[in-house]
Amino acid sequence: MKKLSLLLVPLVFFAELGTSQTASAQEVQITGPLAGAPAVRRMRRYRAGRLQLEPDFSFTLQDEYSRSLIAGLHAGYYFTDWLGIGAWGGYAVANLNTNLTDQIQSQGVTTDRNRLSLPSRDNFDQQIGQIQWVAALQLEFSPLRGKLAIFEKLFVDTDFYIFLGGALVGLEERSDIQGSSCRDGAGMAIGTCFSDSQLARSTRVTAAVTFGAGLTMYFNDFVGLNLNWRGLPFSWNNSGFDDSGNASGGDFPDDVVDAKDRFFRLNHMFTIGVVIYLPTSPDVTE
Repeated sequence: MKKLSLLLVPLVFFAELGTSQTASAQEVQITGPLAGAPAVRRMRRYRAGRLQLEPDFSFTLQDEYSRSLIAGLHAGYYFTDWLGIGAWGGYAVANLNTNLTDQIQSQGVTTDRNRLSLPSRDNFDQQIGQIQWVAALQLEFSPLRGKLAIFEKLFVDTDFYIFLGGALVGLEERSDIQGSSCRDGAGMAIGTCFSDSQLARSTRVTAAVTFGAGLTMYFNDFVGLNLNWRGLPFSWNNSGFDDSGNASGGDFPDDVVDAKDRFFRLNHMFTIGVVIYLPTSPDVTE
């Protein structure tokens, strides 16, 4: 009997398994006052169908030699609450020397080897490259929105946005100069030729891709605060040095300051602006 009982146990188990029914999910139907209701009621669509005007102030980040302070204006129009097109432009109202520039001016040493790159340490800040102005056209996308708590007491509507577009950048750099033109037949420096070349400036315009991300905080229906970071990658000679250009690979000085001494850099910029929307009343959902 004991052996028979042991044989019956697996048979009973498989029999129960074979007769069990397949479980299935059941759709939950919402009834009552919430039936057919939207996910959000009375939501303000701050961007949809509105024009945005934004006076702002920007400053460049992670600069090696000179930091640009830029006064600008942004204008945008939004087809929906999450997609629009914008234009931004700014002009450098001031340029500040970095600590590295101050150190070169106080401790730099000029020799026959680097006479073209650093004719005089005192005037080094006169040869460095500077951003003069920027103009950009960009597509703006706002995928996230919510509320931001300030000091855990004040809650403001906030959206997160990203942008991508093209830009033109006005630059001022040291003018091109050949070291041989400042030396006589014996290789000696001619008068103030090197010093004069350090002060000579030229301007040009370069094209760049621009991209970035930011936050817009709304204090009422049509005024808010905007914070964003912008990237501008392009090639320029921000030091005024003769760093490259020789025939053997181009990685060493060639006694000429020209376009071969420009290096590709990702230039960073942070912007703070006051946002104004027109018309002043946003669209509100049901």
